[in-house]
Amino acid sequence: MITLNGHRSDLGAGDTVAEALERLGLELQARGVAVAVDGEVVPRAAWQSFALAEGSRVEVLTAMQGG
Repeated sequence: MITLNGHRSDLGAGDTVAEALERLGLELQARGVAVAVDGEVVPRAAWQSFALAEGSRVEVLTAMQGG
Protein backbone atom coordinates (compact mmCIF):
# COMPACT_ATOMS: atom_id res chain seq x y z
CA MET A 1 0.00 0.00 0.00
CA ILE A 2 1.19 3.51 -0.87
CA THR A 3 0.01 6.44 1.24
CA LEU A 4 -0.63 9.61 -0.78
CA ASN A 5 -1.10 12.82 1.23
CA GLY A 6 -2.12 10.84 4.29
CA HIS A 7 -4.65 8.59 2.54
CA ARG A 8 -4.47 5.07 1.15
CA SER A 9 -4.15 5.11 -2.61
CA ASP A 10 -4.46 2.66 -5.46
CA LEU A 11 -0.80 3.24 -6.34
CA GLY A 12 1.44 0.23 -6.03
CA ALA A 13 5.10 -0.64 -5.82
CA GLY A 14 6.81 0.36 -9.06
CA ASP A 15 4.46 3.25 -9.82
CA THR A 16 6.25 6.58 -10.17
CA VAL A 17 5.98 9.97 -8.54
CA ALA A 18 4.62 11.22 -11.88
CA GLU A 19 1.75 8.72 -11.60
CA ALA A 20 1.03 9.93 -8.08
CA LEU A 21 0.76 13.48 -9.39
CA GLU A 22 -1.62 12.31 -12.12
CA ARG A 23 -3.87 10.74 -9.45
CA LEU A 24 -4.07 14.18 -7.84
CA GLY A 25 -4.86 15.89 -11.15
CA LEU A 26 -1.53 17.73 -11.28
CA GLU A 27 0.58 18.15 -14.38
CA LEU A 28 4.32 17.50 -14.28
CA GLN A 29 5.09 21.02 -15.43
CA ALA A 30 2.81 22.65 -12.81
CA ARG A 31 4.59 25.40 -10.90
CA GLY A 32 4.74 25.54 -7.12
CA VAL A 33 4.65 21.76 -6.60
CA ALA A 34 7.01 19.82 -4.33
CA VAL A 35 7.09 16.08 -3.65
CA ALA A 36 8.57 14.14 -0.75
CA VAL A 37 8.72 10.35 -0.44
CA ASP A 38 9.29 8.98 3.04
CA GLY A 39 10.36 12.43 4.19
CA GLU A 40 12.93 13.01 1.44
CA VAL A 41 12.37 15.61 -1.29
CA VAL A 42 12.31 14.14 -4.79
CA PRO A 43 13.78 16.50 -7.41
CA ARG A 44 11.42 17.40 -10.24
CA ALA A 45 13.86 15.89 -12.77
CA ALA A 46 13.34 12.46 -11.13
CA TRP A 47 9.53 12.45 -10.95
CA GLN A 48 9.05 10.32 -14.07
CA SER A 49 11.64 7.74 -13.08
CA PHE A 50 11.40 7.63 -9.26
CA ALA A 51 9.68 4.30 -8.53
CA LEU A 52 7.71 3.97 -5.30
CA ALA A 53 8.27 1.03 -2.97
CA GLU A 54 5.59 -0.86 -1.08
CA GLY A 55 4.70 1.14 2.03
CA SER A 56 5.96 4.48 0.68
CA ARG A 57 4.50 7.68 2.09
CA VAL A 58 4.15 10.31 -0.62
CA GLU A 59 3.43 13.93 0.26
CA VAL A 60 2.61 16.40 -2.51
CA LEU A 61 2.61 20.06 -1.59
CA THR A 62 1.38 22.94 -3.70
CA ALA A 63 2.13 26.59 -3.10
CA MET A 64 -0.86 28.89 -2.74
CA GLN A 65 -1.03 32.67 -2.98
CA GLY A 66 -2.53 34.75 -0.25
CA GLY A 67 -2.04 34.98 3.41
